[in-house]
Parts: sequence; C-alpha cells; structure tokens
Amino acid sequence: MPFKKLHPDILDTLARLEIKTPTPFQEKSIPAIKSGANVFCMAANGSGKTTTLILTTLQKLKCEAVGSAPRAIVLVQNKEKALAMYDLFINYTKYNDLRVYVGYEELHIDVQKSEIFEGIDILITTPKSMNKLFLLNGVSTSQLKIFSIDDAEFLLQKSDSSALISITQSILKCQYVIYTEKSHPKLQRFKNYFMERALRVSV
Repeated sequence: MPFKKLHPDILDTLARLEIKTPTPFQEKSIPAIKSGANVFCMAANGSGKTTTLILTTLQKLKCEAVGSAPRAIVLVQNKEKALAMYDLFINYTKYNDLRVYVGYEELHIDVQKSEIFEGIDILITTPKSMNKLFLLNGVSTSQLKIFSIDDAEFLLQKSDSSALISITQSILKCQYVIYTEKSHPKLQRFKNYFMERALRVSV
C-alpha cells in the first residue's frame, strides 16, 4: 500500500526521494500520531522511526510557514544528532517554506535567541539547550503543536529527563510523541507529567 492521506507536498517529496510504501511501523504509527494523541512509538532501528517523525511533523504544520514562534520541537540527545536531524529535515522541506532551526549547547545561547526571534517553524534542539532557552525567555511555546523526541533512550539519564520535565511544565497544550527501540519503565513515568492518555505503537 502506498502512503495515503498525507499533505500533497509530502507525497511529492516522497516521490522525489523514491519512497513508495510505508514500513509496517509507519503503517501503524502515522495514523495514531495524526489522530492528535500522545504516542509512545517503539520499534527497532531501521523501521522508519525518524522518517515517521519528519513526515508527521510536516503533516501537523501543513507544510507552510506561519508566524514567528516554533510550532514543532524535535528533541535529540546531542549536537551530532541535532545536526543530522537538521540535514534530514532540510531534505524534506527543500521545496516548501517551512523554517527549520537547529540549536545545541555548544552554540552560544544569545545567538540562538536572536536567530529564533527572527521566526522559525521547527526547532531541533537538546534538553539542556532547550531548558536554557526557556530560563532566558529565548523561545515562545504559545504556538506549539507537536513535540517529538527521537531515540529517547538518552532520557534515561536523570539530567536530561529533569530538563525535559521542566520544559514541559511550561507548555500549556501540545501533542507529544516519544520514539524508542523498546519500552522503559523510566520513560513510562512521563505519563505522570505530560504523556497523559498516551497511545502505544510497537512492531
């Protein structure tokens, strides 16, 4: 079965990248995420988790730039993961006007604040960098629609999970999607903070 019920710009991009059919994981996860629910997504490497994250982010934002505050946040472990994710997003947003920005601890926080202030749609960042932006009023979450966490095993570290919880306490309303290889009791605890009534998708 081909991809269906996605924004026409996404379908055009998938055709350009010669991605014709969804993986079993994508068949199960994309409809669940499109429903607007919080979702725990669990599957092995190579199952299409990162592509799912990108596709559902673009779908949520309707492939168009709006306003100045980010409407999607993608949380990753470190600078290397952030830059790799940025490159992937750029490949998928090459022919629409979505503004993708990447931040990380090694990039001076004042630089991040000023560049974000100019207007972005998708913010790719790390827990510590994001938390610092919050503390310095460097980013608004008033327009946030979806918050995705890629390869979320790094949140088993207390410092990263504490930073995430601090961030989410300042967000009034948002959809959260957590991607991991398998379920972890420490990640399931997020149900008590921001993953209320979360669906579970696994293959």
